[in-house]
Amino acid sequence: MKLRHRIPLLYLSSFLFLLSFSYRLYSFALVSPDTLNITTFGLHPDSRINAVPYVQKALDACRDKPGSVIFFPKGRYDFWPHQCLEKVYYESNTTDNNPRRCAILIEGLSGITVDCGESDFIFHDRMQPFTVDKSSDILIKGVSVDWDIPLTSEAEVIAVAPDYIDIRIDKVESPYVIEKGKLVFVGEGWKSEWWGTMEFTRENRTVAYTTGDRGCLGNGWRNYSAEEMKPGLVRLNYAFKRLPERGNYLVLRHNERDHSGMFIVDSRNVMVEDFNMFHNAGLGILAQFSENLTFRKVNSVPNSRKDRILAGHDDGFHFSNCKGQITLDMCRFHGLMDDPVNVHGTSVRIMEKKGDRVLVCKFMHNQSIGMIWARAGERVGLIENKSMATLATGIVMTSTVKDLETFEVEFMEPIPEGIEAGDALENLTWTPDVTITGSAFESNRARGILISTPGKVVIANNLFSSSGSAILIAGDANYWYESGGVKDVLIRDNIFTDECLTSMYQFCEGVISVYPEIPEPDPSKPCFHRNIRVENNQFNLFDYPVLYARSVDNLSFTGNTLTHSTRYEPWHPRKVSVSLEACKNVIINNNQIDSNVLGKNLRMEKMKKSDLKMGKAQFLIDD
Repeated sequence: MKLRHRIPLLYLSSFLFLLSFSYRLYSFALVSPDTLNITTFGLHPDSRINAVPYVQKALDACRDKPGSVIFFPKGRYDFWPHQCLEKVYYESNTTDNNPRRCAILIEGLSGITVDCGESDFIFHDRMQPFTVDKSSDILIKGVSVDWDIPLTSEAEVIAVAPDYIDIRIDKVESPYVIEKGKLVFVGEGWKSEWWGTMEFTRENRTVAYTTGDRGCLGNGWRNYSAEEMKPGLVRLNYAFKRLPERGNYLVLRHNERDHSGMFIVDSRNVMVEDFNMFHNAGLGILAQFSENLTFRKVNSVPNSRKDRILAGHDDGFHFSNCKGQITLDMCRFHGLMDDPVNVHGTSVRIMEKKGDRVLVCKFMHNQSIGMIWARAGERVGLIENKSMATLATGIVMTSTVKDLETFEVEFMEPIPEGIEAGDALENLTWTPDVTITGSAFESNRARGILISTPGKVVIANNLFSSSGSAILIAGDANYWYESGGVKDVLIRDNIFTDECLTSMYQFCEGVISVYPEIPEPDPSKPCFHRNIRVENNQFNLFDYPVLYARSVDNLSFTGNTLTHSTRYEPWHPRKVSVSLEACKNVIINNNQIDSNVLGKNLRMEKMKKSDLKMGKAQFLIDD
């Protein structure tokens, strides 16, 4: 009787085949009639030939066909620098090693989809995988970006002694030589000496506790002398001031940040989804002077198939001088050598005042030069250097480039009195709204999110395990020149684990750190930041500082849950739970604070008592 209900294996196989075939026909019917299969241009998956010229032909074929889709059958595609288009791009926060080698250049196109079919794009030598320039309505999806020979190397700590460390290097993946006692890595067309190190734990592959920018080898480590014990086993001879743990991993940094993984410039309505950035030669995804950008399921993580520790050379996402809406949803970050997300403008210094309408300005950071900083009709803020107060705004009539570092801005109206050489300008037209949701900020060097924009910011339903501060709200016109006093920030329903703030980096004074660089704060002038709300979050704290805030008007910390962790020993020099400096209209209320949370105290500086309204059973105010 039971046999009557069984489907013979042959019939089942036929049924599954027909089902699969029908699905393919259905999918084909849904495909745009302007779909261009990359194979029709002569490029096939897993062929290992240079994909660059074939992809460029496919993009050229789309030039007069908005709505076109370029489709890659699933597989491996290799990109070599030969036949790359080389273009001069001045990329924010990137070394000026022009021209850039552009493997996939989407330039002057509209309404194009690049569907990579869940393929692996493997790059060779130093190059920029994707570039989107002067384009609109672009979708890039379904791809993993990686290198066979990475541009940053890794090692396993094999032995540790008072006067040496033995490390194991995969010599096939990271070829090296030893020259004059120094470890030098050689790749596909490049050669570079080891200059920096990060230690990651073996068990969880997280940044080792209290290393960070303090270093994992101690001061003077570059005085080491290397010798090869056998192929792949290198002894580093030196009495290191700090020793890594045996079995842990070292990320060996030895290259420049000279190409982004994806560079988006002068473009709008760009979407990237289902995208793995396993490796790159600089910032992962850099967007500048672009608007309306969406990223869903975009991951900057190590390639687990290759058992790697490192993801990217620097930031995961970097947004410089953008506008419109920036959305990040369901993204993941791990193993980066800098911040997963950084959103800011670029402030410039006033070098000279010419007449009553013209200012000579200069880019002050050597990795942010050559950009067209302002255009006719754009609104600019004039910032007093010492207090960082915006004294006035003006509308640009003309902007004239003098050289890579200097330019002149002519305003429609006379420049107000009090603005002088040494002060700064901020372009207020290029300031985006930002929404970051459902994402995981795991263990990376430095912080989780850096946000400096006056637009509306929502950071909600994310997981933070960053080794420094989870969220940094900064802004300055004196060092990094990354501008943007915030005006509307909501930090809500996030989880901050006890991995947060396990190491020290610049400006990390709390799990959430609001730290604008203001040389001489002036309480009589408006605060630099305003309207920051931290609501209904969960903080699992092993150390004291949860919130540090400087120069914020209308700051609230409400409805949060603070629990205590004993996973790590407290180390941070700031032995205060909440630190407030030169803030106004602060509300702290309805927070659930575990009895074992360290400190449970609050300190105010350069403030009046009336500037703080705090409910019962919150924090004890230090005298």
